[in-house]
Amino acid sequence: MSFKPLTIGKHTIKYPIFQGGMGLGISWDRLASAVSLNGGLGIISSVGTGYYENLSHISKEFNSKPYGSNNFYSRNGLKAIIDNARKVCGNAPLGCNILCASNDYARIARDACELGFNVIISGAGLPTNLPEFTMGFEDVALVPIISSAKALKIICKRWQARYNRLPDAVVLEGPKSGGHQGFTYEQCLDINYQLENLIKPVVEEAKNWGSFPIIVAGGIWDKKDIENALNLGASGVQMGTRFIGTFECDASDDFKQVLINCKKEDIELIKSPVGYPARGIRTNLLNLVDKRMGPKINCVSNCVAPCGRGKEATKVGYCIADRLYDAYAGKKETGLFFTGANGYRLKELISVKELMDKLVNGE
Repeated sequence: MSFKPLTIGKHTIKYPIFQGGMGLGISWDRLASAVSLNGGLGIISSVGTGYYENLSHISKEFNSKPYGSNNFYSRNGLKAIIDNARKVCGNAPLGCNILCASNDYARIARDACELGFNVIISGAGLPTNLPEFTMGFEDVALVPIISSAKALKIICKRWQARYNRLPDAVVLEGPKSGGHQGFTYEQCLDINYQLENLIKPVVEEAKNWGSFPIIVAGGIWDKKDIENALNLGASGVQMGTRFIGTFECDASDDFKQVLINCKKEDIELIKSPVGYPARGIRTNLLNLVDKRMGPKINCVSNCVAPCGRGKEATKVGYCIADRLYDAYAGKKETGLFFTGANGYRLKELISVKELMDKLVNGE
């Protein structure tokens, strides 16, 4: 099967492949620009851009955490990231991933539009008000992340009634994805909630609204997986973990090595301050958290609303902003290393160009 170009709103990408937005700092300018340059949609994470603003990019040592959500989700940092990405990929479409759960969500969405992103991908909650925050930027494609046909129906109904707008595409994310899940712990393990069983109902629901591309995510690894998804009715795929195994991925080499070294049994669902299970690697941090001996929790960044300024972090035993930064920086003892269910299959680092060639033409 040869892959056709995919149109999302007013933007077209050569191959129907999104690189998932991964925060903190895993998909910033280096990774996203390389993906867009090579025919996919590179997606920059808006999480923790205050770190980018203050890092030298030679050393990932950082002595002062971004204070408050305004600095954690730094406009200046996001601008520096997209400006550096554009130096590599030119005018190729670039996406920005924004968490609905983010404090300052409306402002971050506005920033992304004003700074020149072509596509906004938004999940971690239902982005029912996203068109309001992006008004005046109708050329920016809006792509909600969903986990069910019911969620799609809610979004379409509200967007159409309030804003006379529908999604330009949706990302349907199944429970094998890395990081936070849109499912309960039990649903993540239930065959009825696996991606292959979610695609058809979502495709059928989309037809009720005029139809638009359905991009599927969670457990997609190679060309065969992409072909299977397309055969089930998807228009394209989103892949996160596989892109961590590239030279261009913005994470530290130590982060990548944690994935390369991990075994299948090391990958598990863990509790998160966000309130949903998250998939990551069993490391020293989780061993400490289990013993209630994790690093000190002191909410500085006020990153996500569900955490309640550190209340949920205290309950589960770690601050997600601090621990994701440690992972990005390669601090193996205290980092929280997210991965999809297939992360153990990473064995070596390759270039984004080589990976895209494998995905498009086969191994």
